This record gives sequence, C-alpha cells and structure tokens, in this order.
Amino acid sequence: VQLQASGGGLVQAGGSLRLSCAASVRTFSNYDMGWFRQAPGKEREIVAAIKWNGGSTYYADSVKGRVTISRDNTKKTVYLQMNRAEPGDTAFYYCAARLYYRSGFFGFVEAYNHWGQGTLVTVSS
Repeated sequence: VQLQASGGGLVQAGGSLRLSCAASVRTFSNYDMGWFRQAPGKEREIVAAIKWNGGSTYYADSVKGRVTISRDNTKKTVYLQMNRAEPGDTAFYYCAARLYYRSGFFGFVEAYNHWGQGTLVTVSS
C-alpha cells in the first residue's frame, strides 16, 4: 500500500484547506483510512478516521465541528476538509490505512500499519 498525501500549506487562522490522500492499492474499499497529525515535540494523534465503506467516522474532540473526513472509493482517495483553522492545527498531517478487519479501534494510531509521508499544514495567527 502506497499513500500520497497532498494539499498542505500555509493558511490563515479562520481559513480552510482540504487535504487529499491517494492510495495505490488494488482494492481501496478494503481499507479503513485515517488522518493523523504530529506537531514538533508532540506525539502523533488522530484527527479523523473513516471506515472502509464510509459508514462510520471518528473525530478527535479538538477538531469536531471543524473537520470532515470523506472518501471516494472509485478514486481511491480520502479527503480531510478543515474549516475555521486554528494555530493549534499546525502540524505534519499523515494519512494511514489498515485492512477493515484488522483488530483495534479504527480511531487509534496503533490500529494502522500503512502510512504515507506527511504534508505540512501551517496555520498563521
């Protein structure tokens, strides 16, 4: 599984951005997908996750109401729409994948075993 994240950059506080993650995999719909982030000096944390069929999503409390995760299985892509960006959102953002039947809650970092490279999001105040 290869994952390619894109869409990071500089955004002003209160602004919006959309991250995309394209997967190189035979059957994308077999995978739960997640977006995670890691700020300097901090541990990697969940931002949002979505089940293989889009039927269930999970959001970190810090982004609820501001972030929407979605996926297009025909395009093998997962998206993260962030609105009302805050300086605290500044971090490297990573997408990750795991087979849907892998054990562990799909909102946990440890549940994922395929990771893409990060894309940097900087929110200026």
